[in-house]
Amino acid sequence: MFDALADRLEGAWKKLRGQDKISQSNIQDALREVRRALLEADVNLQVVKDFVSEVETKALGAEVISGVRPDQQFVKIVHEQLIEVMGDVNVPLAEAETSPTVVLMAGLQGTGKTTATAKLALHLRKLERSCLMVATDVYRPAAIDQLITLGKQIEVPVFELGSDANPVEIARQGVERAKADGIDTVIIDTAGRLQIDTDMMAELATIKETVQPNEVLLVVDSMTGQEAATLTHTFHEQIGITGAILTKMDGDSRGGAALSVRKISGQPIKFVGVGEKVEALQPFYPERIASRILGMGDVLTLVEKAQEEMDLADAEKMQEKILEAKFDFTDFLKQLKLLKNMGSLGGIMKMIPGMNKLTNDQLEKGETQLKRCESMIRSMTVQERKNPDLLSSSPSRRRRIARGSGYKESDVGKLVSDFQRMRSMMQQMGQGRFPGMDGMFGGGGGNPLAAQGRPSAPGWRGHPGGGGTKKKSKKVKKKKGFGTL
Repeated sequence: MFDALADRLEGAWKKLRGQDKISQSNIQDALREVRRALLEADVNLQVVKDFVSEVETKALGAEVISGVRPDQQFVKIVHEQLIEVMGDVNVPLAEAETSPTVVLMAGLQGTGKTTATAKLALHLRKLERSCLMVATDVYRPAAIDQLITLGKQIEVPVFELGSDANPVEIARQGVERAKADGIDTVIIDTAGRLQIDTDMMAELATIKETVQPNEVLLVVDSMTGQEAATLTHTFHEQIGITGAILTKMDGDSRGGAALSVRKISGQPIKFVGVGEKVEALQPFYPERIASRILGMGDVLTLVEKAQEEMDLADAEKMQEKILEAKFDFTDFLKQLKLLKNMGSLGGIMKMIPGMNKLTNDQLEKGETQLKRCESMIRSMTVQERKNPDLLSSSPSRRRRIARGSGYKESDVGKLVSDFQRMRSMMQQMGQGRFPGMDGMFGGGGGNPLAAQGRPSAPGWRGHPGGGGTKKKSKKVKKKKGFGTL
């Protein structure tokens, strides 16, 4: 997502490179590129006009800062404006003063509403909140069965009265069951339609009036671009919603929905769906999305993903192994598993500052190389995995592994030598020394951005988007720690 928008915006910065300062004359080409980028991303026209106008006003009124180039200053202004358009800060899910908190899910058919219900339940369960999902969609075939199946998958109970019951009565009894069982949060999955109609809105309004929800979340498909913002506005006018969940943000979404919803509807985006798996739901952080759009990466989300997958104790043991140069192939397999659980290699790499410029071909080669490594490691004995030095001095072992994995002996030899070099480098880096990394696992080496003719990624100090200061993030109590990647 956002790849096309990021590429277009980078063209805007180039218009200001080599200039002494931002002026009325030299900023017009850059603003034209910004306008074009937003329109191609299917951002609402009025939002585009307001955005460009605000950027121009702030850019022309900005003081010239010594040591900061005009293109760097312009990126910073665009970054701040993107955050403002999307809502400044993350708006968390409301909690009722007395349990249960009631969340009403609404939306059209095909937006992933039922799946989003289960994703939200799992997200809350990870926060140690007990949940009950209520199935009120009695119209769509198998909708209740789908929610029950998802409930079993994530170990969250589902309340249902079958497809012949009244949806309003199902919702009412579901809330009563949650009260009786002492459950923290009730998530009500309502019926959708192919389009907004009177019956749909009337039923939704009646359910809302009956259960008095703390949150009414509209699930919208981000693939519809600015139409998602229009839909959110319509639902808010007729029903009164408290926020939105954008689904399918991992697809060919051009970003128009994320940049339009808050401004057009007046309601915040609270969560985004970033994959088909039930774990693929993330809180919406405008600052992180803005950084991703401008190619600055999203390290905080990357760290949070890793925290979910690795225990703190495992991370500490791994750190000790790295410092003592005892990191072995078994540990490497654990890291590959962690990487897979966190998502696709492409999705992870694009969260790392500067890596947004990697092409799909490069990412595919990376995926292929990791699969080759895993195949060869799984052809090793337990002893060989724990002691890679055995393979350095034994051609017969390397030949056996090559036959077992379907690769050449030279491939196995290269894996072993690269791994030993990487292990040595990791030890030195852990001790505060940073050796060169040329040729690692067949890679190009050095700064990956240097090969692209760029000194570094936007958002780092001294480069476009860098503000020179770091914001302190609010500490969140975590049960798990961040492991080695």
